[in-house]
Amino acid sequence: MEINLGQLAFDIDFHPSQQLVTTGLINGDLHLYRYTSDSVPERVLQVHAHSESCRAARFINNGHAILTGSPDCSILATDVETGAAIARLEDAHGGAVNKLINLTESTVASGDDEGCIKVWDTRQQSCCNSFKVHEEYISDMTFAADSMKILGTSGDGTLSVCNLRRNKVQAQSEFSEEELLSVVIMKNGRKVVCSSHIGNLLLYSWGCFNDCSDRFVDFSPNSVDVLLKLDEDRLITGSETGLISLVGILPNRVIQPIAEHSEYPVEGLAFSHDKKFLGSIAHDQMLKLWDMDDLLQGSTKTLKHQAAVEDSDSDEMDMDNNPPKSKKGTKRKNASKDRVSGSSNNFFADLQMDG
Repeated sequence: MEINLGQLAFDIDFHPSQQLVTTGLINGDLHLYRYTSDSVPERVLQVHAHSESCRAARFINNGHAILTGSPDCSILATDVETGAAIARLEDAHGGAVNKLINLTESTVASGDDEGCIKVWDTRQQSCCNSFKVHEEYISDMTFAADSMKILGTSGDGTLSVCNLRRNKVQAQSEFSEEELLSVVIMKNGRKVVCSSHIGNLLLYSWGCFNDCSDRFVDFSPNSVDVLLKLDEDRLITGSETGLISLVGILPNRVIQPIAEHSEYPVEGLAFSHDKKFLGSIAHDQMLKLWDMDDLLQGSTKTLKHQAAVEDSDSDEMDMDNNPPKSKKGTKRKNASKDRVSGSSNNFFADLQMDG
C-alpha cells in the first residue's frame, strides 16, 4: 500500500492500538490515515500544525493525541478525534525541535538542533529534565526503561546517556568524524547500535560507551539514516539508496534486502502496533505500508545460509577516506529561530485535562 503525501515527510508513527498512521510534513502539515490490509488507506485528518516544517510526530496519551515538533521551536498537541489543538508550547526549545519519543505514560522527550534534550512530565506539568549534552543536532533518541536512561545520537558524532533518576549526563562517547543518525538497544540491553552518515553501524557494549566495541561496514559508503529494532538479534535499516534491509547483530551481517522504497533516501521507519505492517517514508513524498509477513518470507533460509560466512572483508575499512557528507545537517539547520514565549506549565495542564 502506498500514499502520495504531496510533500516531503519527516516523521512517521503508528497508533498504539488502532490502525492509524500519522506523518509530519515539510510544509507544517500533520496527516492521519486509517489503513486496513485489504483497502486503500484513507486520510481522516489533515491539520496545519506548524508555521514551519513538522519534523517530529508521536502519538501520546494512549493514542488520544499526537505531539508534533517544528523548527519554529514549538511543540503542539493535537486531538486525534477532532484535529483540534489541545495545547501549544511556543518556546519549547532554543532551537528547532527535531525528535520526539515516548518515555513513560506521562513523560516524553524532545531533542533540538542545538544538541539539547528535554524531558516533559505531564504530572508535574513542566519540563523536569534538560540536558545540553551535544554540540550538534539531536538525530535520534531511544529509552532504556529499566534503568531510566535516554540514549541520544547527534551530528557531532557522539552517543550520550542521560540518567533521568540522577538528572545528569552519565556518559558520552568519544567524538567521531561520523555523524550518528539513529540508535537502538539490542541483545536484551547488552548492546547499543548506532548508524552513521558513511554507512557504518557502531556497536557499543552497555556501560562501556567511551568507544564502540565493534564496527559493521557492509553498507559503506552509503548513509544508513534509520534503524528499527525487529527483535533482540535483528534490526531493519533504511539507507540513502532507498533500500530497506534486514540485518543480524552479533553475528553481524546483512541477512537480506527486504524492500526498496524508491531510489531516494529513506527518512523514517516504524511498525504498526501489531507489527503486521512496516511503514516507510522517503524523499519521494510517498508513505508506504509493507506487509511484514511478505517482507520476512525467506529470511530464515537466508539466515541459515549465511551463518557460516565471515561478517565482512577487511578491505572495506577504507571508507574513512571518503569525504564526510552532512546528509542531515543541511535539512536540519535551515530553521528560523523566531518564536513567541509560552508557558510549559499551561501547556501540560491543558494536555493533562484533555488527555
